Amino acid sequence: MMNSQTAPGLDVLLQNARRRAGLTQEQLAGLSTVSVRAIRDLELGRVQHPRKETLRLLANAMRLTDARRIELELAVDAQAAGRVFQDIYGADLAVPPAPLRPLAGRRPELEALTARLSTEHERLLTLVGLPGVGKTRLAQEAASVLHTRDRVPVLWVAMDGAAETTGAAANSPLSTMTGWVRALVRDGEKLDELATVIGAKPTLIVLDGYDSSPSAIRPLLNLLRVCERVKILTTTCRPVQLPGGRLLPLAPLPVPGPAEVASSLPGDSLVTDRPAVELMLSHVSHMRPDFLPTDTVTTTAAHICRALDGIPQALEAAASWLLLYSPEQLLDIALTVPLVLVDGVTPADPAAGPALSERLVAAVSGLGPRATALLRTPADLWTVDDAARAHGTSLAETARDTHALLVRGLIRQLPTAPGGPVGFTVPHLVRAALATERDRERGSLVDALAD
Repeated sequence: MMNSQTAPGLDVLLQNARRRAGLTQEQLAGLSTVSVRAIRDLELGRVQHPRKETLRLLANAMRLTDARRIELELAVDAQAAGRVFQDIYGADLAVPPAPLRPLAGRRPELEALTARLSTEHERLLTLVGLPGVGKTRLAQEAASVLHTRDRVPVLWVAMDGAAETTGAAANSPLSTMTGWVRALVRDGEKLDELATVIGAKPTLIVLDGYDSSPSAIRPLLNLLRVCERVKILTTTCRPVQLPGGRLLPLAPLPVPGPAEVASSLPGDSLVTDRPAVELMLSHVSHMRPDFLPTDTVTTTAAHICRALDGIPQALEAAASWLLLYSPEQLLDIALTVPLVLVDGVTPADPAAGPALSERLVAAVSGLGPRATALLRTPADLWTVDDAARAHGTSLAETARDTHALLVRGLIRQLPTAPGGPVGFTVPHLVRAALATERDRERGSLVDALAD
């Protein structure tokens, strides 16, 4: 059970950290270059305000986690983290990352998500979908709506290590609060201090990239029980049904059907109510202002959107190649080797994590044999009955696997004849990622045999 006891001061924290590291004061002095006398004075409480460099040397020598480091820094003020933030915690301190650009489409999804987050009964929601589909961006928008409209504090935790863009200055209360919460959640420890800070205040905790740290959810579920007005929103590519949670699949942006793209209708008709095409054209205009939105350019952009499945991050990356290729050349590449385009021309910042192509391949790795076989179904459009017959599996097994793939966005549902069975297709990028994964497996097998 979480409690609201006052957290220990610097002297106790330092003693506990040293003992957990299995070090004597003399050993710690040797590793840190801080004198034994200075360490002894700190542990006896004789020194309350050591230099930050001293704390850094000690923390490095004891190999402390981010949470422990921040704890020591805050304890220099003779107050534990919870006490530091408890009196000032609120919407002004807990702010979601500021979106860098307007949300493309997603109005129905945004309304549905904010409506669920605004109810008393939905407290644990998970946005799930393909990498690059826009889960983080939708979560940002929903968090911003609740923060602005209802003055709800938002604690945003990037679980995959990506930097948050809160706009807070370094060493400000906002950046310190963000770092403290992120460290606590990632470590899965001492969430009783976070419960003390939040108390009875309504709060939205966003765990962005929950795939990277699933172990954090157990203490967070306990946090939900203790803080009755807390809600948790996670984003993930690999969903796990959490107790009392609800999965919200996020599909790619809608794209025109093949008949619409192939028709001789004016290009404007391909943009209306087609946010993927509109988004692609906006990227084209930024990269190549000399490309006017003629019917030919618009139709080619619509074809590219279909080839890249309407995935926003893939569209933006592909548009960057317009510095080298014409729209027609870009379409040819998208139809043949689409993964070449999805990482963009400029190398990504390593701090932002794996490239989109790597994340797409990771999304299809580790699937069971039946699910993998479904993704390799040769037909462009198939039903559950078709797949069960083709792979020699039962209808129940095939339906279960189809549902799991559909939730993760690895297949898409398409309309068939009126009154007929539901049809499914595998997105182009998923097929390309699956082929890359198969090539890697073959390469690993060849290497193993060669050894």
